[in-house]
Amino acid sequence: MTAVLEATGISKSFRGLQALRGVDISVEEGQILGVIGANGAGKTTLFNCITGNFPPTSGTVRLDGADVTGQPAHKLAHRGMVRTFQLMRPFHTMTVLENVEIAAMSRGARGGTARREAGETVERTGLGEWADQLSGSLPAAMQKRLELARALAMRPRVLLLDEVLAGLVPAERAPVLDLLENLRDTEGMTMVFIEHIMAAVRRLSDHVVMMDSGAVLATGSADEVLTDPQVVEAYLGKEASDA
Repeated sequence: MTAVLEATGISKSFRGLQALRGVDISVEEGQILGVIGANGAGKTTLFNCITGNFPPTSGTVRLDGADVTGQPAHKLAHRGMVRTFQLMRPFHTMTVLENVEIAAMSRGARGGTARREAGETVERTGLGEWADQLSGSLPAAMQKRLELARALAMRPRVLLLDEVLAGLVPAERAPVLDLLENLRDTEGMTMVFIEHIMAAVRRLSDHVVMMDSGAVLATGSADEVLTDPQVVEAYLGKEASDA
């Protein structure tokens, strides 16, 4: 099967600091790829290079086989690739519904259609009772959901999730995991997600890439990677896990 998203030989340096070293990832349509590694391993830098926040120093990013290396985020979003951010960026003076409506409008929806789609997305992500509240007043767990809702309102084919579960207690994680599984199973959405919660990695991932010091240390199924002696020594032995 042809990869929907493929990054090959991605390297990135910042004034002599080598943040990424020839990273390769590939994800097929409808698959979920988990990316793990300690803080500073290069995971978010990889997302930034893939999604146009800054260009890689070297390497190629392909979406549906087309070279999209270095294209800005708004162009990639129109091509169907959307990401969330670890640090949420809602419009704090707008309501939850308005934030999601703006995201739908960025995709081309207008007027009543944009508002209807936003309402559906707000309900789907469990934000219905907060729809009319200012986003800046939301607790952290709901702001995480809002970040996801804004991304989903853009109708992505490929969704990149940067620690979407961070800061959530187990009871708050469960509905988010259910939603992500449903998106894959019912809509065939392709996802790449960065995560430190190993229970979520095991549950969601069709394939896992483990990064260390800007390079890929291990790749394979969740069971293969999470039992790899190099991974246990370099990551799981250092990071607390609730697997």
